Amino acid sequence: MSPSRRPRRRDQEPEPLDVERILGGAKHTETRRDGTWNVQPQSAASAVKEYVCPGCGLGIAVGTAHLVAWRADGLFGEEDDLAARRHWHTHCWRIRT
Repeated sequence: MSPSRRPRRRDQEPEPLDVERILGGAKHTETRRDGTWNVQPQSAASAVKEYVCPGCGLGIAVGTAHLVAWRADGLFGEEDDLAARRHWHTHCWRIRT
């Protein structure tokens, strides 16, 4: 047995994997001139629909990694902010003003 591996006790349950977080990335908050935004990366594996990027107006093809963004400080509440989320090309989100 290698020194870096320890045997696991049989009565210990393995720690469950958070598949959504692994495949989709970790949601974080970004503050810009126009407010505070929730931003969550979408992996290519979890991109199962085509979207139109609001930054460039071009399609985001199925299987293309991208970002999903929605307001974190909207006036009408979290539910409305989440319903208004948009899918962006990663580059378009980074360069937007």
